[in-house]
Amino acid sequence: MSTHGADLELALRLADAADAITATRFRAHDLSVSKKPDRTPVTDADMAVEDAVRELLAEARPADSIVGEERGGTASGRAWVIDPIDGTKNFLRGVPVWATLIALVVDGTPVVGVVSAPALARRWWASAGAGAFMSDSSGERPISVSGVSSLEDAYLSTTHLGSWVEHHSRESYLRLVDACWENRAFGDFYQHCLVAEGAIDIAAEAIVNPWDVAPFQVLVTEAGGTFTDLAGVAAYDRGSVLTSNGLIHSAALELLELS
Repeated sequence: MSTHGADLELALRLADAADAITATRFRAHDLSVSKKPDRTPVTDADMAVEDAVRELLAEARPADSIVGEERGGTASGRAWVIDPIDGTKNFLRGVPVWATLIALVVDGTPVVGVVSAPALARRWWASAGAGAFMSDSSGERPISVSGVSSLEDAYLSTTHLGSWVEHHSRESYLRLVDACWENRAFGDFYQHCLVAEGAIDIAAEAIVNPWDVAPFQVLVTEAGGTFTDLAGVAAYDRGSVLTSNGLIHSAALELLELS
């Protein structure tokens, strides 16, 4: 049983507040878009969501630290890790596949995770020891990973080849893709949620930030799967990620070894 029920309840309230902002700014004609120093886009909605979440956390959990994609911060002790809009490029182009990501990390380990995608009318959440859940138009339900036990039968999602060439290797990417039954690039948060709910079997990214994946360490593991970086270390802040149903995780890691 989870000891983080109150924290999960708070995280869900934070997601409600975020959804209220993003839903009104999505496809808005006056959406303001600028570029950060790393050349990635940021919208006025990204900033508004993070600021609203920070304000609510300052009131509800004043002793906790906060790390956000837009305002920064350092994780220590109890830390809330926030990505106000994961999939900003989709958001600004009017593609409905984007979400707010919220995680509570305690002493380096995510223990609460919420992923809210209002344009898809879907939300996923989990807390350590209490299982993983989702809601959509059919209601709320517990979720679990798939039972596929061989890579040759596996449905894989990855990010685009260029990121693998730059941050890992083309060869390992192709080894993994060629070993699987089918592959797509659902991208960003969505692929890891699909792993957690058993719709696909494995998802891999060669380059991520901590706020991109913190909720998925608890969401995927509570759904019965496995979360590591590409070297097999179970940590959200190591710059890469591999999520799976667990049954095919070791086989995938072997193919992703640098050579």
